[in-house]
Amino acid sequence: MAASPTPGFAAAAHRVLDACDGGGFAGTEAAGYLRGLAAGYEARSAETAASLVWSGPAVHDVPVRATAQVLVEVVSEATQELVLMTYSAKPFPPLVTALQAARGRGVAIDVVVETLQGAGSLLSGDEPAAAFAKVGGVQLWLWPSERRTEPSSKMHAKLAVADGRVLLASSANLTQSGAASNIEAGLLLRGGDVPRRATEHIRALQAAGVLRRLV
Repeated sequence: MAASPTPGFAAAAHRVLDACDGGGFAGTEAAGYLRGLAAGYEARSAETAASLVWSGPAVHDVPVRATAQVLVEVVSEATQELVLMTYSAKPFPPLVTALQAARGRGVAIDVVVETLQGAGSLLSGDEPAAAFAKVGGVQLWLWPSERRTEPSSKMHAKLAVADGRVLLASSANLTQSGAASNIEAGLLLRGGDVPRRATEHIRALQAAGVLRRLV
């Protein structure tokens, strides 16, 4: 059962094994059922479901998901690791609460933020990293100025990835205005390779020193 990390497989496999034990099936038959079950779960996990996500005014004739709701949903679904990236960040209570709950579940959280220095005069007030001060155990990362391709380059990505399975990529910053007030657009992707590859790319940037831990 450990061979398939697909969510839901372990519980389903336990039910199959219980049924096989109760029905007197031989071990080889039970193994065949488990292989079929694993193949089905792997095939389902390879499928990608996409949803349109928006912030700002709602138009009831065109159903879309709300950014604030989806952002909290992605954070709440994480069971192992969560990766966030944002240009600007301000304390957004629903997100802070969801992140605190995730840490309580033992989820490892990495947040990549821009800095006031990196943004130049385009950001003001507190450092974006300060938005996560109330979430203990969060690992904060930045793009050092000496590793930027040009002096004017910005850390402008905005995304959230849960367990390499669910990806929210959006124009919205992790702020109240970005998640709720501004007109912002994004995509929520479930399953397939894209969420996993997004996480792998960020991990590779960390390993190469392009992104550095904020101490």
